[in-house]
Amino acid sequence: MQNLAPALLAVGQLFDAANFTLNGEQTSIKVNVTATGSGSFEVFLEVVQPYVQKVASLFAGGNITAALNLKELLFGDRGIIWLIKKLRGGNPTSIENLANGRVRIVVDGESFEVPIELLRLYKTSPIHDALERLISTPLREDGVDTFRVGDDKHRETVTKEEARYFSHTVAEEILVNVTIRAAFTIVALAFKGNNKWRLHDGNSVIHALILDETFLHRVNSSQIAFSKGDVLICDVKKTQTRGKDGLKTEYVVEKVVEHKPAIREFQMALPIKFESDEAKKGIS
Repeated sequence: MQNLAPALLAVGQLFDAANFTLNGEQTSIKVNVTATGSGSFEVFLEVVQPYVQKVASLFAGGNITAALNLKELLFGDRGIIWLIKKLRGGNPTSIENLANGRVRIVVDGESFEVPIELLRLYKTSPIHDALERLISTPLREDGVDTFRVGDDKHRETVTKEEARYFSHTVAEEILVNVTIRAAFTIVALAFKGNNKWRLHDGNSVIHALILDETFLHRVNSSQIAFSKGDVLICDVKKTQTRGKDGLKTEYVVEKVVEHKPAIREFQMALPIKFESDEAKKGIS
């Protein structure tokens, strides 16, 4: 690796961000990093607490516990690196709070449990910033193929192909993920695969990706014709996420339940004339 300095700095930033996320200002972490060879280094941790807390935890081993917990959550077995690889840097399908400070995460049909502290770290933007500088950035360099961290007891590995999971752009939190049935009028159609239709729900315009293949086939084969005022009854999935750029809302039409043509007005000419009896007799 041409320059080890950014990765060395990222280690300290990673522990600082993790400690602040979980402990606030109650403790601070002092990180000493020593290079041990080409492309490798060792990390030494020291937990610093206010004087009153030091006295209270002097015989309880609080400092040691705090340091070990952070080390395990970041680099231990089933820590943040394991979780990022498990989720491929993306979002869980669902999250369920359990007892005893744990949560159940579901992704791609697979479920597993983790400490809630680990999930908090996963949702923290500075954590992903530091991991990108520590792992993803060095792995983009020529000649760097693997990132390894750990000891003889446990070792985590990230390959060059997995480096993209540690890009900060993938860290988003799902806030809302619901499917509703709603009616829309069509503002604009899109016939390319990834383009979104513009639909009006009677209040505002949304941009929605249409995933109903049966409906799209009928549209593309001209089995369905649209006119102004037509209404689509749809099952729409609404997903709202929060990422580094703020709140984002996406709509996906999973199924078009019904196409209701616009109400047609029926017009017919019917002449009506009023006449007096005098007019019929030709009397003025």
